[in-house]
Amino acid sequence: MMQLGPTMAESKSDSDFLKEFHIPAYIFDDVTEISDVPDAPKFPVLVFINSKSGGQLGGDLLNTYKSVLNDHQIFDLGEEAPDKVLRRVYTRLEKLKQERDEFAAKIHERLRIIVAGGDGTAGWLLGVVCDLKLPHPPPIATVPLGTGNNLPFAFGWGKKNPGTDRNSVLSFLDQVTKAKEMKIDNWHILMRMRAPEEGPCDPIAPLELPHSLHAFHRVSSTDELNVEGCHTFRGGFWNYFSMGMDAQVSYAFHSERKLHPEKFKNQLVNQSTYAKLGCTQGWFAASIFHPASKNVAQLAKVKIMKKHGQWQDLHIPQSIRSIICLNLPSFSGGLNPWGTPNGRKKNERDLTAPYVDDGLLEVVGFRDAWHGLVLLSSKGHGTRLAQAHRIRFEFHKGAAEYTYMRIDGEPWKQPLPKDDDTVVVEISHLGQVNMLATQNCRSKSVNDVTSSSSTHHDGEEDDDNSDEEDSRYEGDEFRKFGAADTFRIPEEVDISHLS
Repeated sequence: MMQLGPTMAESKSDSDFLKEFHIPAYIFDDVTEISDVPDAPKFPVLVFINSKSGGQLGGDLLNTYKSVLNDHQIFDLGEEAPDKVLRRVYTRLEKLKQERDEFAAKIHERLRIIVAGGDGTAGWLLGVVCDLKLPHPPPIATVPLGTGNNLPFAFGWGKKNPGTDRNSVLSFLDQVTKAKEMKIDNWHILMRMRAPEEGPCDPIAPLELPHSLHAFHRVSSTDELNVEGCHTFRGGFWNYFSMGMDAQVSYAFHSERKLHPEKFKNQLVNQSTYAKLGCTQGWFAASIFHPASKNVAQLAKVKIMKKHGQWQDLHIPQSIRSIICLNLPSFSGGLNPWGTPNGRKKNERDLTAPYVDDGLLEVVGFRDAWHGLVLLSSKGHGTRLAQAHRIRFEFHKGAAEYTYMRIDGEPWKQPLPKDDDTVVVEISHLGQVNMLATQNCRSKSVNDVTSSSSTHHDGEEDDDNSDEEDSRYEGDEFRKFGAADTFRIPEEVDISHLS
């Protein structure tokens, strides 16, 4: 039976509801004539959409948002970079505030951001907001349009690709009105190596796929981080950095998708292909198909630092083929590799539940794909190695020709130099950014007094002894993601120790 359109009453109700998000055109440029400016909306939003995400979903969602809100507040990330948009909008708002425009002042105070895309797209926006050092940074809601959708899932926005029709958009906007603000840690990653005498060392994206939009790339010769005679790369992440087995599977997936985009039109097919690649690459029989020389302990020496401590060596079991530095309790489509340590482990090993704003990363190891399957059980977790405020990888000379790395779902193949110089990768804490979280949020804050009594399955304490190592372990902070070209690193930050 054909569904009838909305009644007049329903249309008026929708109209009143949408007024709470609508930003008039004059806010965006001084050409538009100001007329009939309404009361300031309670939830003014800027919407950024990756029109290429989710097959056709990104483009469809872009059109729907433009039909319900002002065109001026909807942006296609394929057409304009978010740092340019936000710089223009905030410059305009500051000008209007100086002219004593109270409406603009309220927009500035209440502004929120919606970003629709995969985890890489969401990370791009987070990086831009962090780098621009906005006077009143807006909180961010994420629409899950990717394959894993770990960021949206961690904050209660779901992991399945949403509907793109009008009612679905209205439903999402309704959740935005009820969402709470929540701070999460930002993390900076810096890699430095001596310029090799022969052969390139630039990260290799899967068949030229733009592997994170901003997240990891070589700095320019004029950048403050550049050191003469060295290749320096920088990036930033919010969910995780990983190296080894999982990054290699992800790299193969992105390469296949680039070669045959017609086969990757929906989330279910994508996830199925991802699982098959894990099988065909031999990760369920890793000890047979993958040499021990590629295991993490053979590739690199790992050091960690607690918030107020010294660098300490972190022992990595010889069998570990994948290492994950995790900020959010959502990895590989919503799994929680860290779990929640029981009381004994909290006391004996100084381990805590995973909080997203405690300035600590959870460092977890996996032996093979079978080991990863333990995450499907309610109390399953990987090998807990440590919690750290800073992490440093020093790659052994000649250990391997390359390794695979991944930041928030975006992988690359990293060549390693063949000479005697060490390659250093360092991860450090970089402030915090505001997220919007629904009532179904899985992430926990150190300020959440009820977190220890959570009844969710991902918050249950484990009662096994599956951790292989008893690693009780305990700065300076880098200040740049490189997401926005206007950001400058503070002069007081010393980066010479990585040269």
